Amino acid sequence: MGIHYDYKSTRGEKAMKKEAKRKARLEQRRARKGSKTKNEENDKMHDIQKTITLEDLTDPNKN
Repeated sequence: MGIHYDYKSTRGEKAMKKEAKRKARLEQRRARKGSKTKNEENDKMHDIQKTITLEDLTDPNKN
């Protein structure tokens, strides 16, 4: 009888721990995903005021 009594009495506590663990993993994933997208955004930005020409797109030495 001890096993069944223990299961029901700690069920709520176990559920709360599981939920907290799931939320922590989700936050970590969001943090990693957010940091990757911010870095990629900064690398790919160009001058908005400048007109993009064909030479800008095709010049291999431009970089």
